[in-house]
Amino acid sequence: MQTYLVGGAVRDELLGFAVKDKDYVVVGSSPEEMVASGYRPVGKDFPVFLHPYTHDEYALARTERKTAKGYKGFTVYASTEVTLEQDLARRDLTINAIAKDNNGQLVDPYNGLLDIQSKTLRHVSEAFAEDPVRILRAARFSARLTDFKVAPETLVLMQKMTSDGEVDALVAERVWQELAKGLMEAKPSRMFEVLRACGALQRILPELDRLWGVPQPVQYHPEIDCGLHVMLVIDYAASKHYSLSVRFAALLHDLGKGVTPTEILPRHIGHEQRGLELVESVCLRLKVPNECRELALIVARYHGKLHQALSMQAPALLNFLIELDAIRKPARFNEFLLACESDSRGRTGKESCATPAADLMLKMLAAALSVDAGSVASNYSEPEKIKFAVYEARLEALKLAL
Repeated sequence: MQTYLVGGAVRDELLGFAVKDKDYVVVGSSPEEMVASGYRPVGKDFPVFLHPYTHDEYALARTERKTAKGYKGFTVYASTEVTLEQDLARRDLTINAIAKDNNGQLVDPYNGLLDIQSKTLRHVSEAFAEDPVRILRAARFSARLTDFKVAPETLVLMQKMTSDGEVDALVAERVWQELAKGLMEAKPSRMFEVLRACGALQRILPELDRLWGVPQPVQYHPEIDCGLHVMLVIDYAASKHYSLSVRFAALLHDLGKGVTPTEILPRHIGHEQRGLELVESVCLRLKVPNECRELALIVARYHGKLHQALSMQAPALLNFLIELDAIRKPARFNEFLLACESDSRGRTGKESCATPAADLMLKMLAAALSVDAGSVASNYSEPEKIKFAVYEARLEALKLAL
C-alpha cells in the first residue's frame, strides 16, 4: 500500500498558495484493508476513507468509464491493480494531475509542472470531454489563476463539448456550486470570458450572455457594452472582498438591458422592472440560496432609483427605506448599497467615483433607527395609530438629519 498527496494540495504548494485541504490517493490497497487499518469509509460513488487521526481524505486509485451524459454518468473501477498514473489520467487539468510521495518526490506523468511554469490550463486527456463540470472548473480556475490561459486545444475541446450537448446535462446544484466558487475568486470576469469563449455561457446563463453587444449611453458608461460593464462590476466587488450575495447581485443587476427594445437603444428606460422576471428565472433554475436571490432581486429593482435619492425630500427618503425593508434588515440594506457602489464604480475611468446617494441613504437609515419605536408605541393602543406615530417620529428624525 502506497499513499500519495494529490490534486489541489500539490498544485497550491507549487504555486506558493496556502494549502487548505489535503487529499491522498492510495495505490495497491482494498476497502477491506483500509477499514482494517482504521480508516472510516465515507464515499458513496467510489471508495473514499477518512484517516483515523487527521481526517484527511484517502481515495483508492481508480479509473472511470463513461456510461451516460452528465457528470454522474460514470462507472468507477477501483482495485489493487490500478496504478497511480491511471488514477491521475482521469483528472481534469494537468496542473491537478501531479502527485507527491512520502519522500517529497513529485510524480508528474502529464507535465503539469511545465504547465504551471508556462501558466497554462490544459486538459490531461480526451477523457476531459466526458464530464461537463470540467468546463466550469476550467473557467473557475481562470478566475483564480488570473495570469493563466486556457490552452487552445482545451478550448476547442470545450467548444465541442458544448456543441455536443454535454453542458445541457449539468444539474442545477453543480452549476450553482461552481459559479458561486468562481464569483468568490480574485477576478470572476475571467470565468465568464472562458464560458463565453466555449459557448457554455449561452447554455447556462443565456440571460447574462445576451448583454454582450448591447450598447449604453457613452456619457454614463464609457465602456459602452453592457456585458463589459457587468464584468467590471463583479471584478470591482471582488477587489473589495464583498460577500457572495453582493457579487451575485452585481452579476445580475442589469439583466433587463438584454431585452431592451432596439428602437430605444442605447437608452434602457425601465430595465430594472424588465430584469426582475429574468433574475427570478435564473434563481429558480439554478436553485440559488434565498439570501442571494433576495438581494439580487432588490438590487435589480432599485439600483436605478438609488441615483434619485439626492433629489428626494424626507417623506420620499423614508418611503424608500421602507420599500427596501432597510429598517428591519439593515445588514441586507448595507449589502444593497455595496452592490450599487460596485455598479457605479464598475465603469471605465469611474473606479473611484463618489457615491453621494449611498452616503445619504446610510445617514437616513441611521436617523430612522435612532427612533425608539417601542417608546413611541407605548403611548397608543390601536395598531394603526402606533404605525402612524412611529412613521411620523421617523419622518421628523429624517428631517432633522437633512
